[in-house]
Amino acid sequence: MDEVDIRGVRTRVWKNAPTTLRDVLELSRGHGDAPFLVYEDDRLSFAEHHRRAAAFGRLLAAEYGIAKGDRVAIAMRNYPEWSVAFFGAAAAGAVVVPLNAWWSADELEYGLRDSGARLLVADAERAERLAGVLPGLGIPLLVARPGGDPPAGGEAFDTALARALDDGADGLPEVEIGPEDDATIFYTSGTTGRSKGALGTHRNITTNPVSLAYGLLSAGVRAGATLEQLTTPQPRVTLLSVPFFHATGCHSVLVSSALQGGTVVLMYKWDVTKALELIERERVTGFGGVPTMAWQVLTSPDFDKYDTSSLTGVSYGGAPAAPALVDKIKERLPQRVPGNGYGLTETSSVTTYNGGVNYLEHPDSVGPPVAVCDVRVVDPATGEDLPAGEVGELLIAGPNVIKGYWNKPEATAQAFADGWFHSGDLARVDDDGFVYIVDRAKDMLIRGGENIYCAEVEAALYEHPAVADCAVIGVPHDVLGEEVGAVVVPRPGASPAPEEIQAFLRERIAAFKVPVHFWFRDEGLPRNPGGKILKTRLRSELLG
Repeated sequence: MDEVDIRGVRTRVWKNAPTTLRDVLELSRGHGDAPFLVYEDDRLSFAEHHRRAAAFGRLLAAEYGIAKGDRVAIAMRNYPEWSVAFFGAAAAGAVVVPLNAWWSADELEYGLRDSGARLLVADAERAERLAGVLPGLGIPLLVARPGGDPPAGGEAFDTALARALDDGADGLPEVEIGPEDDATIFYTSGTTGRSKGALGTHRNITTNPVSLAYGLLSAGVRAGATLEQLTTPQPRVTLLSVPFFHATGCHSVLVSSALQGGTVVLMYKWDVTKALELIERERVTGFGGVPTMAWQVLTSPDFDKYDTSSLTGVSYGGAPAAPALVDKIKERLPQRVPGNGYGLTETSSVTTYNGGVNYLEHPDSVGPPVAVCDVRVVDPATGEDLPAGEVGELLIAGPNVIKGYWNKPEATAQAFADGWFHSGDLARVDDDGFVYIVDRAKDMLIRGGENIYCAEVEAALYEHPAVADCAVIGVPHDVLGEEVGAVVVPRPGASPAPEEIQAFLRERIAAFKVPVHFWFRDEGLPRNPGGKILKTRLRSELLG
């Protein structure tokens, strides 16, 4: 590690990490003809991906006048073109704005206007959704996989890219980029209102692959392996089950794989059976996404029909994981190494990592911070540091912490101070430095003066054999303030009664934490693209 000054704060950094996304792209070229992106029958090698991304960067500069600091937005599913546009724009000095592909036209328009995007790359579905508002925005549109003629004023991505590929050039456009230059604007998940643009630097996003590698290697060393064993090149094939416009999908999977030479297998949309098919067909070594996705794969009735012997591990993050998931991994994938981590859009993904022996010993923790990150737990009311073991708000510092929120100085001032990001998550840290995420502050219930943390109740619910998915919400009560409510998605063929679940829970958690209100539903729970349950929507649907 080294120590540098970042916006007036002395900060530990990875000494040998790439300093920009442009560096990552250039380094990825060294993996040559190895497969980088696999989508259905399409296979894009590292060398060809570099060639296309470089051409796209030249196209932006030569034809569209995109200069350093200009925003280029991407709105599409996880197609290979997403990565080409992302790396090409970033390497040309643009600030890349990955927009949520699930957003409505109004939300997409908000993201384009809020970011001040000067160009949009979209797939056919997003282009069609935006057809009514694009003329008013007055920005160029490139359509990936159009499936027909692009909307008026738009051009097919491949047609424009072909011109740049035929220009006789080979390298990236000339531009000076530094580690503290703006690189990305990722919009927060918006579980509490209008999304905010998280403004990240090149150092923010290029820190993540090294932090992730550090977490994996440190867990391996603790398990007794030597550094030589751990650093011997192994084929890495990741089944991507979350979107690229999510910090996990982009920072932890796409950028890490580009740097380390791993293959990324893409899915049109999440489907458990399709995931098992791809694990077998592509010899996938790792998958996970959010804990629910890992749980769905491991508990699928079709699991034994597919060859999953290539899997070396299951990693997940983005939401609290029930300890019961560890037992399921042991059952279904003996000798495999489970792992989870913790981070947010504002921390450029990985802040802590829990893998191998650490996870088995602390299955309800998200692990210790990676070496370049610091954490504190403070009293939310006073800001005073709390002793080990006490629950308070988690603060995070490190080279992964973003600059702030795009064009929102007040929100930035509230969340960022003196290099520390106020996460809004309730957590505790034990004497060994392991972090335990107790809950989001807004999801904590207060029943008769007693704090109830939703994640704890949900973890107990997941242990019930008839529960496939669940969410705990607060139900207003005139006397107690709130009571505990549970929304349960039963496993196929199961019909658990509330009384049965309550009796099951009373053996595991305190009586005042046991839900007294139940809703059973066959359809899945509403989630944002990152896999987090939208509890505000659930409350609105169920409680009005």
